[in-house]
Amino acid sequence: MPAMHPVHTGLLGGSFNPAHGGHRRISLFAMDALHLDEVWWMVSPGNPLKAKAGMAPLPARLASARDMARGTRIRATAIEAQMQTRYTVDTLRALIRRYPGRRFVWLMGSDNLAQFHRWRDWRTIARLLPIAVIARPGYDAAALRSPAMAWLRRYRVSPAHLQDKGHTRGSAQRPAWAFLRFDPDPRSATAIRAKSPGWATDHASLRPRDGVTRRIISQPKG
Repeated sequence: MPAMHPVHTGLLGGSFNPAHGGHRRISLFAMDALHLDEVWWMVSPGNPLKAKAGMAPLPARLASARDMARGTRIRATAIEAQMQTRYTVDTLRALIRRYPGRRFVWLMGSDNLAQFHRWRDWRTIARLLPIAVIARPGYDAAALRSPAMAWLRRYRVSPAHLQDKGHTRGSAQRPAWAFLRFDPDPRSATAIRAKSPGWATDHASLRPRDGVTRRIISQPKG
């Protein structure tokens, strides 16, 4: 039998509080730039670096992500809640074990790179997966001056380099990251919440199905 080709999958983590067109646009851009088969939106049950106040319930956020991803090769998932992983480094290790037939690339905005040094075991994250950093208006300069960049700078590669399938394998490796520049998208979840503070009410009664595991998602306890 012929060998199965791995499924090349971008991972975009976030609160998606709510999901919006900016998330969709940068995901489709990264999918095209890196020749990805699909992108998973990792809807976080709770970001350790963000306050809980103002955070909509997980089912509402997942439902908004599913709605925004409709008609694309983007899959919205709350798999972190199902695996009960709190930190990105633990989530990535679990995904690599669970999906050996996939080759993951971590997608992050330059706003996240600016605070990447605050993430638990961030150097390990960089060794586990290649990283594609996507330009965000107002954050690029801070990202390039960030403490993490003092270590990451030597591992920068071209976006074409990340397309090399050998650099998307799910095992410990030499770090590799690339900067993806495109016409910046100014949309933000903060602005959407300010304009429509009751957005989550529209999704309050929904019990969405996870786009990856196909499970019905309800609000985690605690």
